[in-house]
Amino acid sequence: MVYPSESEKKLITSVEELMEETMKKYDPSHDALHVRRVRRTALTIAKTLSPLPDPLIVELAALMHDLADKKYVKLAPGMTTYDHFLPFFQALPRDESLDIISDGRLEMIVRIVENVSWTTEKRLRAGEDGGITRWYRECKELHCVQDADRLDAIGAFGIMRCAAYSAAVNQPLFVPSDQTESRGDPKESAVGHFHDKLLLIRERLKTDAGRAMGEKRHQAMLDFLKAVDEEYECEA
Repeated sequence: MVYPSESEKKLITSVEELMEETMKKYDPSHDALHVRRVRRTALTIAKTLSPLPDPLIVELAALMHDLADKKYVKLAPGMTTYDHFLPFFQALPRDESLDIISDGRLEMIVRIVENVSWTTEKRLRAGEDGGITRWYRECKELHCVQDADRLDAIGAFGIMRCAAYSAAVNQPLFVPSDQTESRGDPKESAVGHFHDKLLLIRERLKTDAGRAMGEKRHQAMLDFLKAVDEEYECEA
């Protein structure tokens, strides 16, 4: 079967429109272009896996992965992420050949959205929320979207996104170690975020294709941090 079918194309377009409208509210570190890069990378990774993951689940989960981001979205008390998304899909024109609500794929997509983040994985690895489950270890659709999202946090785009988010929350780009008393904790800066998270991502990528892409992007960050140190010390 050729993917996407006409019905799948219509559904993808509807979700794209929702994504574009939602991401307008966010800062440039989490904008629609970020989501589109994640979608492209996730589908590229999916094509390298055997057996092939469900491409519709991968694509929709990638498009939706930031639409309920806790940094930007506060759900009503008692509302689940599934409850948040369900009315949108219920309101779409009925298509007898494609119903991701009744076939369970929307539930899977939402589960991926809920589990894609770095913070969630940290909690699970610490044994919280039931810890790492078999589904978390084995779901290829999750791994495609996770790796794609994390790859966009490192390398050239990752460096730009880190600076953009720091600017959006009025966080210093760099705090020299000899100015902590007046400037604050070096960890609470854009450069600090590299050491706290970004340099650790390479070791947490799940797929062979993701790890291969991660090597070059990891090195780009090391080269950038070396340049930061050299420029601050005015080294030739």
